[in-house]
Amino acid sequence: MKNAIWALVAFVPFAACKKGSTPPTQSETITVSNVLKSQPLVESGTFQGTGSPALIMPGQSVTIKFSAAKGEAISFATMYGWSNDLFFAPANPGIAVYDSLGNPIQGDVSSQIKLWDNGTRLEQAPGPNVQHPGVAESKTISEVSGTDAQGNSYIPASQLVKATLTYNGNSYFTLTLENISGGTANETPLSPGVWAVSYIVGGSLLSPAPLYAAGQPTANGLTSIAEMGDNGPLSTYITGITGIFTPLSPILVVVYDGTDNPIYKTGALDPGHGLTPLAQKGNADTLAAYLKTLPGVRSVYVLPAPQTTVLLPVIGSTAGSTVSQQLNVLPGDRLAIATMYGFSNDWFFATTGNGVDATVKGDISSSIGLFDDGSAIEQFPGAGITQFNLAGTPLAESQPIAPVPNPNMFTTLPVVTDIIKVTLQ
Repeated sequence: MKNAIWALVAFVPFAACKKGSTPPTQSETITVSNVLKSQPLVESGTFQGTGSPALIMPGQSVTIKFSAAKGEAISFATMYGWSNDLFFAPANPGIAVYDSLGNPIQGDVSSQIKLWDNGTRLEQAPGPNVQHPGVAESKTISEVSGTDAQGNSYIPASQLVKATLTYNGNSYFTLTLENISGGTANETPLSPGVWAVSYIVGGSLLSPAPLYAAGQPTANGLTSIAEMGDNGPLSTYITGITGIFTPLSPILVVVYDGTDNPIYKTGALDPGHGLTPLAQKGNADTLAAYLKTLPGVRSVYVLPAPQTTVLLPVIGSTAGSTVSQQLNVLPGDRLAIATMYGFSNDWFFATTGNGVDATVKGDISSSIGLFDDGSAIEQFPGAGITQFNLAGTPLAESQPIAPVPNPNMFTTLPVVTDIIKVTLQ
């Protein structure tokens, strides 16, 4: 994870201090931590038919709209209704939605759908006369290819469920699932189902098997889908692991004696002094060099995390990254920071207003806001093809710097203090 998360040159802390006679300074230590309790799935949801019960009958279809970055995939699961415990799903990690060049894939992707045995019930001959729940067994999940373990025959899953991808632009896709089993030897309704998209971090998916794992026992509520067509338990599980994952770029810290925050101004266009590279790519070098030249700026630091450079969030039981820097400040000095919301197009965290009193002690996290630099077209955070830290190239726009709404058009974010913690001691 540490080698490919952030395509940046190495950062080295540096300070620019003004010369001249000054009153005695006091020592402060600023500590910044990524405290986000990250989740592995960027998006997830459910689908079902329109009737009651909400089955997807032969000839009917459902659609799933989602966003994805290069390397991410969509997985789903739905019951082969006229079976004891069979379900349809693509092979892990799911249906790829971009080719190796980053071009969106469109058209028929049915060949990626497989039929799976949940391993919890002996199979009867498939059809409307299957008796539920059937005889229990205890096996691992396995693919059904031609026949099941009891010798019942099945035509390929791609001849029972048709999957079609449509690219809607700006990293959005529509996956259409159509029940085409009517008139075949394996005619069946499809149950309500679930779907999921995993984050990709450093070239690896955080959850490469989000719904099931071949060769492993069923888990997390999948049995309810495979045996009963009930997507509730698995939906509850995946909802609980869907949310936000983002690193923070090396932290820019500035101590100044002026009356205006020198990093940014809301309501104004990015002036081109280096905030755009920070907000789009996490590179604070240009802005730090500019801040050194401003009257009233006493010191500037860029603080990378040890080993990883970026500040990683909490991942499972692994604590998030932390950086610290000793500061020498004067009475009346102000302090401000800035860091990129890594899995975005141009969002950045920064101290609001005219910074904070640099001589205060304690937790100053409540002074941090999340802002849109207005320099790049927005996409779903963590699932955008033009996001720099997901191997993309930002697409330019020109809008005033503004706070990021929450909820926003893509998702609901945790409160800022649950993502970044800043203390002065």
